[in-house]
Amino acid sequence: MEPESTLTTCYRHPKVESHVRCTRCDRFICPGCMREAAVGHQCPECVREGARSVRQARTAFGGRISAVPLVTYVLIGLNVLAYVGELVRPAIVDRFEMLGAGLVGPDGGHYLWQASYPAELHVEGVVDGEWYRLLTGAFLHLPPTGGTFGILHIVMNMVSLWNIGRMVEAQLGRVRYLALYLLSALGGSVLVLLIAPYDPTLGASGAIFGLGAAYWVLARRLGADMAQVNRFMAGLLLWLVISAAMTSWEGHLGGLLTGGAVTLAYAYAPRDGRRALVQAGACAVLLILLVACAWAKVTELTGAR
Repeated sequence: MEPESTLTTCYRHPKVESHVRCTRCDRFICPGCMREAAVGHQCPECVREGARSVRQARTAFGGRISAVPLVTYVLIGLNVLAYVGELVRPAIVDRFEMLGAGLVGPDGGHYLWQASYPAELHVEGVVDGEWYRLLTGAFLHLPPTGGTFGILHIVMNMVSLWNIGRMVEAQLGRVRYLALYLLSALGGSVLVLLIAPYDPTLGASGAIFGLGAAYWVLARRLGADMAQVNRFMAGLLLWLVISAAMTSWEGHLGGLLTGGAVTLAYAYAPRDGRRALVQAGACAVLLILLVACAWAKVTELTGAR
């Protein structure tokens, strides 16, 4: 009689001899299947199963912790890319800047809106169904020799986005942060539409003012030392007042108020299984409110024709 074979092989590679067991499922695994564990080795299947069962680390506001401010990088990249596009093709500004209502002539000239206008003029702006302007204007900036600030317009905005955005993104996580940024940009444009619908505006300032408000709300909710934060907020509000004569204060204020409202919902949502739902619901309600306000204003303007 032949002796019983004591040869053991890897459960994933039956032709490979193995004498090591997975510490989790107790099956034999070969060197190619071994994965380092806290004690011994585990097989690839057990490692994957363990990864699924491990709870992802979250910030105090429900966002996933990430060491890389990816969304801030992308937003800066999009603004710079749009700026390069403006330099190559200046007509992009007229086509995509925020404008509630305006008129354009057959020669391409732009004219101030009026309820009654000659037949050769055509309507442009949000009142002509160009709703995208409510967001695209937030990614455009003054040309190098344009307006009061010129190229400093995009430089100051991108430096501010870099400094504030990284801190806010680290606390909120990427999804919540992106929603905050876009809603703040939209809120700034909507207030421009409501108060100054005939003024063309552009720039990321409204969204950045929203991030500034978010920074203050988050710091207060976390119990941070508010002395420095309050000085920052006072400087932001002072700049809003000082720059009112040179920039669109409506866009700045709209972004500030919207960003503050969104972050209040993020910060004070219940810390249980309902948190994500409450936060998303608050963003949805605010989005509906902004769209409704814009729609009502457009209806008022078009109804006056």
